[in-house]
This record gives sequence, structure tokens and C-alpha cells, in this order.
Amino acid sequence: MAFWRLSSGDATGFKFLFSIVFFYALMSAIAYCVLHMKFISPLPADAPLDRFSEARAVEHIRVLAEEIDGRQEGRPGLREAATYIKAQLEMVKKRAGPNLRVELEETQVDGSFSMMFLGRSISLGYRNHTNILIRISSLDSLDTDASVLMNAHYDSPVNSPGAGDCGSCVASLLELARLVVDSGWTPPRPIIFLFNGAEELFMLGSHGFMTQHKLKDTIGAFVNVEASGTGGIDLVCQSGPGSWPSKVYSQAAVYPMAQSSAQDVFHVIPGDTDYRMFSEDYGDIPGLDIIFILGGYYYHTSFDTVDRILPGSMQARGENLFGVLKDFTSSSKLKVASERKSLDLDANSDMIERSVFFDYLTLFMVYYPRRVALILHNIPAALFLFAPFFLYTRDSGIHPLLSIFWGFSKGVMHHTAGILLGVIFPVIFSIIRLFFASPMSWFAHSYLAFLMFIPCSFLGLLFPRTISDRVSHCQGVSSKKIMKVETSDEARFWGAFGFYAFVTSAYFFAGLNGGFMTFVICISMLLGWIAFCLSVKCYGYNSIKSPMFYVIPLVPCLLYSLYFGGILVLLLIEKSGMMGAIPPPYGFYLADVAVAAVIGIVTGLCLGPIIPICDRWLAKSSILKFLLHFSVVMLAVSSQFFPYSKDAPKRVILQHTFFSAGGNEITGSNYDLAVIDSNSIEFVFKHAPELAEELHVGPSFSLGGVEVSPQDAWNALFPISCVVTTNGRFPAKANNVLERYSQFPHVKTHKPETTFDNGTRRVHLELSLGSLEEIWVTVLNITGPLSGWSFADSKLPVPELPRGGPPSYILRLSGNSSEKWIFWLEASSEKEIRVDVAVLEQVLDEETRHLKSLFPSWSDVIAYTSFLSTYFF
Repeated sequence: MAFWRLSSGDATGFKFLFSIVFFYALMSAIAYCVLHMKFISPLPADAPLDRFSEARAVEHIRVLAEEIDGRQEGRPGLREAATYIKAQLEMVKKRAGPNLRVELEETQVDGSFSMMFLGRSISLGYRNHTNILIRISSLDSLDTDASVLMNAHYDSPVNSPGAGDCGSCVASLLELARLVVDSGWTPPRPIIFLFNGAEELFMLGSHGFMTQHKLKDTIGAFVNVEASGTGGIDLVCQSGPGSWPSKVYSQAAVYPMAQSSAQDVFHVIPGDTDYRMFSEDYGDIPGLDIIFILGGYYYHTSFDTVDRILPGSMQARGENLFGVLKDFTSSSKLKVASERKSLDLDANSDMIERSVFFDYLTLFMVYYPRRVALILHNIPAALFLFAPFFLYTRDSGIHPLLSIFWGFSKGVMHHTAGILLGVIFPVIFSIIRLFFASPMSWFAHSYLAFLMFIPCSFLGLLFPRTISDRVSHCQGVSSKKIMKVETSDEARFWGAFGFYAFVTSAYFFAGLNGGFMTFVICISMLLGWIAFCLSVKCYGYNSIKSPMFYVIPLVPCLLYSLYFGGILVLLLIEKSGMMGAIPPPYGFYLADVAVAAVIGIVTGLCLGPIIPICDRWLAKSSILKFLLHFSVVMLAVSSQFFPYSKDAPKRVILQHTFFSAGGNEITGSNYDLAVIDSNSIEFVFKHAPELAEELHVGPSFSLGGVEVSPQDAWNALFPISCVVTTNGRFPAKANNVLERYSQFPHVKTHKPETTFDNGTRRVHLELSLGSLEEIWVTVLNITGPLSGWSFADSKLPVPELPRGGPPSYILRLSGNSSEKWIFWLEASSEKEIRVDVAVLEQVLDEETRHLKSLFPSWSDVIAYTSFLSTYFF
């Protein structure tokens, strides 16, 4: 449709639309720069010694991630990393002035416990994991003084150099420890820097500290530093118990990055951190969980390298940590464990009460306790309910009160419908697109997701106004009196206001600690409405200037909405490559539908507040057609993009599986191959013909025609194996594995069985890991009439109930040692106990290395060897 053939009303609408687009594009650019730390100036390596230097910290990352070859449990690099960290701390100790006492120690931890992870019951046994600790205090401090713990882990996951996760964390604390001694500051309370060597194995290092170290009860507050990416926003994802830690952070952080809503959803996200050990499972220490959340493309991949660290991220993190550390050590609320238990606290104490907090573009932070939120977050709903009475009084009863209430109710329904359609339309478009394109074409090009789904979401937001106008036009003149109230901008405005007001109240009464986003929207809309009413008096109701005056007071709110929404969408897009692969047909649509729905929700947050006033100019049939055509074009264009690149790799798991018997015999061998996103193995073979040929897979390969790996084939990955659902099994040769290893993992009886009077019998076993070289973990799946065992304080956990199988008890064992594991299992009957053993070995044979090299450069292949064996006792 040619622009010059539009009516004057449509032309004005398009001008207004393009103005809005330019306005939002400008705000989006600002939000993008904030999210990616573009406003932060990193300090160089020669920066003053009393300042945190990103360059100095990055040098630590370079050594840990490049010079050291792998910091995984079982590999020599983990010991090298511990040696490097200890050497750096020895230098810190030597630099300390006469005002400080510095104590450095290295400890080996072992233990056993049970936990729930990803909804799965799991027990863990560990030994010989290394923790390194340095305690910095004043000369007159006592060993019993309340202290502040700064924690980071230096191990990394299989196949990853771990620059972000968690070389960046270790580097931050090394530079921070140096800063403490070089700044001339004498900490009022002791500071403990803990570098633990086993977080990736389910928080074993922190568990060892919290259950065994002599200083565990002196910890009065802690900060856990983590990474789920390579930089950007360093978000406070968890805070507690109580609101004191978040209050300290709000006062001390130079670049605050915290949102209480993150804690509302954190436990829904698959994953966990050492925060759990310190503050929940094995302690009640007040603390913060601070996590890099952008750069998730590289999280737990071989692409997590030092060059991926986002510039400015380390600088912002370091300055924040130093400020928080100072405030924690000087706080009168820093108490040892015994003092916390004896405190007489009321319900409003910030050691108990939760809080609502959020940062505004890292410039400042807003913080208030829940008792304040009880009032603030319900004021908008009260105003909405009061407004009809105000309007009835203002207009001297011209319109019936019930008619005004009905108009407001229709306004709420009108806006709710727009928000819902703003989500439904992108979801429908995403499903339609998949009929002629591959999933996740936006994965390596995140801007495509916005260009595809925002226009159709905007179309959904405007659709109710278009329908309402057509209905009003058809009703004719007879109903004008009522329609003047019910469909006026005033009723629409208060309906939209009521929608956000009720969402805010519902969020609060659900016991959650967010709700600030919709509360801010309500306040901003009120300011915009006042400006709009004043502009109408000056310029008239039909002037395009009036909606402009409505939008201007909303600018700070809209900018924050883009910042907040940007975090949600970018986090989801980057992590969609590791969401797990659900079997067809639903798995094919999962990622696209999830991204479309979230973009629809975010669009509602960012554009919804302007709709009740601005849709009068925007809800034109010509504009709706333009949005529809643009959406269709973008759906077509997006199908031409390839989903993956080196900057956004596809994750693939390659397991070379050996079946052993008796410790010295191999009975079978195969390759188990799995993907963990919406594009199946067929997609990989299609773009890697040499790989397909090597595995004897033809061009007409179909997932339905290949043998599926049984779930127990992935026992070495448990409980992560729950996301490995789209997979295939391919034949492999045992080749020269018997030449490389003289012994394979095996279990045998350690001493004669013990029988008790009550009929139970105790089987004494020993597990030998053979001559394997770089063992990551050993997993035992025990089924049968098990009534007790020697692990986890001799307490059985809740059994796993696999579909189609008997109840099972899963045990993960780790720790670099040639010693055998000696343990016992107790059976309640004479029925056999079955023990399935899976050992993850990180050494690859030549054939597997060759196979790995055949995968495309845009894939990240997590390759390892798994030894499986089964025993009956």
C-alpha cells in the first residue's frame, strides 16, 4: 500500500507508529549497552593498587583457562589450578602490612549426604576434594569473631576450559584478596576467601566446608560468586535468609544489579549453586548469590574461553564485591551461628522479613521490606476501585455509577484480551513457521526473534481496539450515551491500570517478592494520564501531541521495562540450547514456542502501558495489515538463517560406551549420541555427511529407524541424564581398549555376608575403579530389597521410581584416589540386590577423537567414555 494513497488519519497513524518504533529502538540501544556493560571502563593492569583491576583479574582467568589444561575432577589440571591459586594467595600473604594477620590453608574434604536435584533423589559420596582458604583479619581479631565468607569454585565441567564458570569467579576473589591487603584497609571483622574444588559435582566442596571446617560456625555472612555465562549483568539471584543481605547490597554496590523477582523463579530453573549449602541445607547464614547471567551460549561448553569474557563485567563485579565486603564487615548485624540462634527477633526484623528490591539500569537500587510492599503494592488496586466514585462525583452523576463500573470492567477485559493475544499471536506464528523451516533459526541471531515476534505481538495488543471500534460503529447512534463511557480513552486507561494493579496485588498475595515491575507501571501510567489530561486542555483531544505527552512521563518506566525484559529474553534465548530435548512431536516446537511466548509477555510489559491512549492512532486497519505483512516477511526471511555458529554452538553429547564384566573383560561397545535442544540428531547428520558416513548412517537417516539408547546407558550423567531424551545408539569397536587399561571398574564382595536375627542381611562390598586415568564420577544404581547402606549417615534417601522399572537408589562417588571404595548394603530379604555401575572416564581413544573431529565447527561436542557393568549380590 503506497504511503501517499493513505487517508490523512492513516498517514498520521503511520507517522506515530514510526515515531514509536524509533523511540523504542533508542531505548533498546540504551538497555543493550547497560546489559552488556558498555558504560563500564575496565581498569588496566597498571592501575593503582588500591583499585580493583579487570585486566589483572583477566590474567588470572587466562592462566586458569588457557595455560592449565582442564580443571575437571580427575584431571591433573585441577591440581595445577589449586597450586596456582595457593601460590597467588602466598603472594597476597607476603604483601600484607603489619596491620593484618593472614592465614592460609589447604584442606582435603570428604563426606556423604543425600539431596534432591532437578526433582531427582540422589546421594553423594566424596573424598580427597581440595579446598583452599585464606583468612584476612586485624591483628587483634579472635578465631571466634564473626567473619564474612567469599566463596568461589575453581573446578570446571567436563569438556570446558571454564573461563566464565568459574575462572572468572576465582579471578575476582584473587584480585579482591590482593585489594584488601594493598588498599591499606583494616577489616573490622575477619574475611575468609574460600576456593572450593568441587562445585560442579553438586556442591561437594562447600558441603565439606560447612560440615567439617572449624570456622564454619563463625561465618556471619557470605557472598557466593558464580557464573552462568561469560559476563554482562552480575545479578543477585538469591538473597537471604531475611532481607539484611539485600539491604547491605543495595547500600554498598557501585553498580547494583539485583531483582527480588529473580529469587521467585530461581528454584524453577534447572541448576543450583553453593548458596544452597551455606544458607539452606547446612546453614542459615545470611548471604548473596551473585551470578553472571549473559553469555549463556558458552556455559558448560568448550567455547567458554577467556576471549568470551564481556569487557567491563569483571570491573563492575569487583567494585561491587569490594563495597559489599566493606559493609558486611562493618555491620553490627554480623553474628556467629550461636548468636543468630539466640537473637530475639520480631517478624519485622530484616534478619527474618523478606524484601522487595530492584536496580534501575545499574544506576541505583530501590529497596523496601514486605511490610512496606503490603501498602505500596495494593495502593494501585485501591485507586482503581475508588476511581469510579471519583468520576461519578466529578461529572455530577451524568453517567450512572453502574455504567462507569461496567465501563471500567470492560476496560480491564479489553486490556487483558490484548495482553493474551499479544502472547497467543507470536506462539501461533512460531508454530506456523515450523511447517516450512527448522527450529531455532533465531538462536545464533537473537535479533531475529525480536523482529519475528514483536510485530505480531503488537498486532495482538491492538486487535481488541480494532474489534471494539467496529462493534461500536455497528451499534449505531442509539447507544452512544453508554458507549461514550464504556469505550472512552478514560475507561480504557483505567481498565489497563486496573489490570496492572490487580497483577501487582496478586503477585504480593502469592507470597512472591517481585511485583515491582507492574507497580512501577501503575505509578507511571498515573503520571502519564495527568500529563495527557493537561495536554488535551491545551492542544485538544484529536491532536497527536496529546498521546506524546502521555508517553513522556512513562519513559523511565518503559526504559526499565526494556532492561528487565531484555534480561528475560536474552537469558532464555542463550539457554534454549540446553533446555533438553523432548521427543517428537512436542520437542520440535518447544524452544520456538517458549521464546515466542516470553517475547509476547515482554512486549506486553513494554508496549502495554501506552496502548490505552495510543491505540486510537495505531489501531488502524492499514497499520494492522502492515504489521501482519511485516511478520509474515520476517517469518519467511528467518527461515533462511542457520540456527548455529561458533558464537552460538549446538550442544551434542558423544558417549563411547563399553560394557565390562569381571574387571578384565569387555563384552560390548557402542556410541551413544544425544542432542539437548529442538533440532534432532537428523539435523546434525544432514550437515555433517562425513560423520554420518563414519557411523554408517545413510542420507535417508531417520530417528525412528535407529536404536534408542536405554535410559540406564546415561547413568554416568545422572541426574542430568533426564534432559537426554532424544538420542540414538550406533555400533562401535572395542579396538585397543584392552591395551590401554589393564583393569576395568568392578564390584566384588569385601568380606563374608552378615545375617541378622530379623532376617536382614548385610553385603560387604568393595568398588575398584581399575586402571582408568581421569575419572570424573562413578554412579551406582542400586535396585532390589535395599533397607540400608553405609552412605549418607546410613540413611536411605527417597528412591527414584523410573517408569517401567523398580525403585532405585542412585549414588554418585567422586574423588581422585586409587583407593577402593569399601561399603555395605543391607537387604530386607534373600532377593538379590542389583548394582549397576557407570564410570565416566574423560580419556578418549583415537577412534572417538577422530569421530569428534568430524562434527561441524558450529557444534560443541561433550565427549567422554563410559564404562558400564552390572552385579548381583
